[in-house]
Amino acid sequence: MSKQIQDAYIVAATRLPVGRRKGMLGHVRPDDMLAHAIASVIAQVPAIGPALVEDVIVGCAMPEAEQGMNVARIGVLLAGLPNSVPGVTVNRFCASGLQAVAMAADRIRLGEAEVMIAAGTETMSLMNQIMGNKVALNPAIFEKEDNYSIAFGMGITAEKVAAQWKISREDQDAFAVASHQKACAAIAAGHFKAEISPYAVTARVPNLQTGEVDVKQYLAENDEGPRVDSNVESLARLRPAFAARGSVTAGNSSQMSDGAAAVLIVSERTLKQFNLQPLARFAGFSVAGVAPEIMGIGPVEAIPRVLRQAGIRQDEVDWFELNEAFAAQALAVMRTLELDPARVNPLGGAIALGHPLGATGAVRTATLVHGLRRTGQRYGMVTMCIGTGMGAAALFEAIR
Repeated sequence: MSKQIQDAYIVAATRLPVGRRKGMLGHVRPDDMLAHAIASVIAQVPAIGPALVEDVIVGCAMPEAEQGMNVARIGVLLAGLPNSVPGVTVNRFCASGLQAVAMAADRIRLGEAEVMIAAGTETMSLMNQIMGNKVALNPAIFEKEDNYSIAFGMGITAEKVAAQWKISREDQDAFAVASHQKACAAIAAGHFKAEISPYAVTARVPNLQTGEVDVKQYLAENDEGPRVDSNVESLARLRPAFAARGSVTAGNSSQMSDGAAAVLIVSERTLKQFNLQPLARFAGFSVAGVAPEIMGIGPVEAIPRVLRQAGIRQDEVDWFELNEAFAAQALAVMRTLELDPARVNPLGGAIALGHPLGATGAVRTATLVHGLRRTGQRYGMVTMCIGTGMGAAALFEAIR
């Protein structure tokens, strides 16, 4: 007997402020960040008791070391949820947090659950390198030249996209500066306040001069990455980071970051039962594969798919949260799909705000649904490229 698809609604979404690698969250464990996000999102909807949560799905791009051991379940326990609440960790690299949102929404859409939490967490400070603490790629991956970029790094794929789509160094740097300017303006205007759950940090740092351990306590309230002094002249002085004669630099690439976020998703039945006002309706999700060597172009394939799935036109989308893995790939996506620049990352993107890998999809979902509510806009999309050659896109409709 087939089931009728029902709607899934976001009733709360929150995130920690994103920290730079080795910055304000550099000593914070990812499971502690996750626990804070989970506890905070539950606290935002007092009518829904923690025992009603049927599962917690958490995205993490490097699920090992401090963020291994099924970090989702560990985060659930640390957050103080009842033992009856399970948790599962999923990995689709940079889209892991967004995949968690889609999977949680699908459980509700199929009538298999009434209350779900989707989340993401990632520490890039505690990982020794971008590909994790132990890299053990299958040697057979190198038998196909297109796959070389998987080992050589995402920066090389950005260089390939810049060359193929003719994205100049000047355009990349200008895009990066605009990301910082928009993010700084958004922070000054308080646009992120509704979505951020500040985190009280206690850091213990060895003092080599005194031989003692210094204890530092502070409240992380704002994203650490945006720079008010970012300008084209300073970025132009940076050397290429990945290719000797390339155009991709540390300044026009996303920042390595630490962060976590959580989204509370419920059925229409739960909305009515507890008289809840949703932030947004989950309207669709799509993923697509592309050549690994140009992985940054992934959203070009994913965005049209989710639009067809939802039955709406691209020009009906008011807000695109396009993850800025690199300025080169973001510009290539925008130009290929002819996205209106005014609708893309109006509060800045990952070049300024950071990219905590598996958490980013959930982080940007929180930004989007609160932004749509604040501006009165209707449709928004979170989309990103994914390592090894994929793209993902999720569509949301604000409910007022």
